[in-house]
Amino acid sequence: MNRLKLVFVLTIILSGLQLCAQQLFSGFEHLFAPVRHYTVFRASSDIIIDGKAGESDWGNAAWSEDFLDIEGEKMPRPLYRTRVKMLWDNTNLYMLAELEEPHVWGYFDEHDVIVFNENDFEVFIDPDGDSQNYFEIEINANNTVFDLFMPRPYRDGGIPLISWNSPGLKTAVFVDGTLNNPNDTDKKWTVEMAIPFSALQLGTGNQRPADEQVWRINFSRVQWQTEVVDGIYKRKTDSATGRILSEDNWIWSPQGVINMHFPERWGMIQFSEKPANGEIVEFKTREKDELVQYLWLVYYKQKKFQAENKRYAATLSEISVPETIVTKNAGTIQLELTATPHQFLIKSTTGNGATMSLNENGILRK
Repeated sequence: MNRLKLVFVLTIILSGLQLCAQQLFSGFEHLFAPVRHYTVFRASSDIIIDGKAGESDWGNAAWSEDFLDIEGEKMPRPLYRTRVKMLWDNTNLYMLAELEEPHVWGYFDEHDVIVFNENDFEVFIDPDGDSQNYFEIEINANNTVFDLFMPRPYRDGGIPLISWNSPGLKTAVFVDGTLNNPNDTDKKWTVEMAIPFSALQLGTGNQRPADEQVWRINFSRVQWQTEVVDGIYKRKTDSATGRILSEDNWIWSPQGVINMHFPERWGMIQFSEKPANGEIVEFKTREKDELVQYLWLVYYKQKKFQAENKRYAATLSEISVPETIVTKNAGTIQLELTATPHQFLIKSTTGNGATMSLNENGILRK
């Protein structure tokens, strides 16, 4: 076979393998839509947490994309605009959220009350992106905070540690209108936060990020349908059942599923040592971000298989996943499944010998 024919044959084979790889995701596409990215620039001066964001650094920082429904583009656009900005320095990660709202309300005023039973803004942070040991901070328009630590997602048996408090956290809310007044029309409310890196530290490790370091993060806005009863905002109920109507979940990077506790579906932020000056810095795609999606695909397929068969699949062929996959950017990877009826470990190995693994509890090892 001459060289031209050999190149042609190899191209056809590789194209076929890549097409098969794409077909692997059939039925799970909603869990593999691209996530959003944001570059976090350095603050050049002190940020005063007052909810008003008057510092020039905030003016130079870019807004995120507008929030979408938690399930993504297939759902109707949110009624009201929500967007965020971020900055950082040696001590804190700063966040500014803007929530358009004609009726700003919030009555809870006790720390760690379940504020998502009112309209709220929520932050989810997984610094090392391993889907474990992550943090959640919620806040309502009354500047009441509910913060918690999750050792693992609820789906994998996680129990929220509500007793965890984010030490040094600073928050402020500014209402462009009047809080809890049904007799006028408001414009928006803004949330400003300073989250100390030390508050996100586990063990003795230093959680302060480095230049170009990437974290997993997402933001959610919980929005309830309301009515006014005796001058008080109340969540609407179904007239037939008396049950409270379901809330809307508008988020920065869509999850593809109505559940914020899929940390692997959160967006990504990349820290930059450069100051915020309106410059656009390209987000660097990492090879492992492509590799890990195949581990999560096996995880999702195993969970579905278990639900249908009361056991995990013993081989990759049982869940229609090949042992060899040709990826777009990372070359060829080998998948190896070790499983019992109640446990499994899926490991990927690249051509250069790098390995990653994921088990039935969603624990990702890099």
